[in-house]
Amino acid sequence: MAQARLKAKKKSRVPYDFEGEKRRMLEVLKILKRNYPEAHCSLIHENPYQLLMATILSAQCTDERVNQVTPKLFAKFPDAKSMAQGTLREIEKLIQSTGFYRNKALSLKECSQALDEKYGGVVPQELEKLIELRGVGRKTANVILGVAYGVPGLVVDTHAGRLSRRLGFTRELDPVKVEHAMMKLVPREDWTLYAHLLIDHGRAICTSRRAFCDDCPLARYCPKVGVA
Repeated sequence: MAQARLKAKKKSRVPYDFEGEKRRMLEVLKILKRNYPEAHCSLIHENPYQLLMATILSAQCTDERVNQVTPKLFAKFPDAKSMAQGTLREIEKLIQSTGFYRNKALSLKECSQALDEKYGGVVPQELEKLIELRGVGRKTANVILGVAYGVPGLVVDTHAGRLSRRLGFTRELDPVKVEHAMMKLVPREDWTLYAHLLIDHGRAICTSRRAFCDDCPLARYCPKVGVA
């Protein structure tokens, strides 16, 4: 009996409307852009090297905390060569408040060594090369590509993953799978902006603890409360 009900439920599911979801995404993006016109990367940096180091530090740490740490860090280690030559103890002392500082210090040092030895201190512009660096995954690589070099990269952090699921655009939990799913729905020119918009919306309205649906400008297009 239970199996019969399960089969009936599967048959009754509405077919996935890819074109309809693309149109819904466009409406969502339009509203987010209107409500968060200043959405941008909140990590303070002056060049790709600084952004890369700051993004590595931002793992399991707030951008606000990272921004408090990086001025002294970059004053002492202004480029990849100087960071590569620094001692782990020196680096650890400067980044301790970001959490997991021993592992992060090792990542900063070894990443900088690779930049200095392989790329003359220049942060590469290719995802494949970036993810070979210690402490750099697809999320960090896409941040560098999109923010530092203007190469469209769709970042899936905690906010982007959570809101993409809440808005019903994906059921995937793995960030890489979410990334590829959203790349099909989000226009390429908005890949970099997508995460920044969701970060702002996730902090203001659709928080991790509670979604303030009554105040949400996306309610009409959200399957949780709207007509979508």
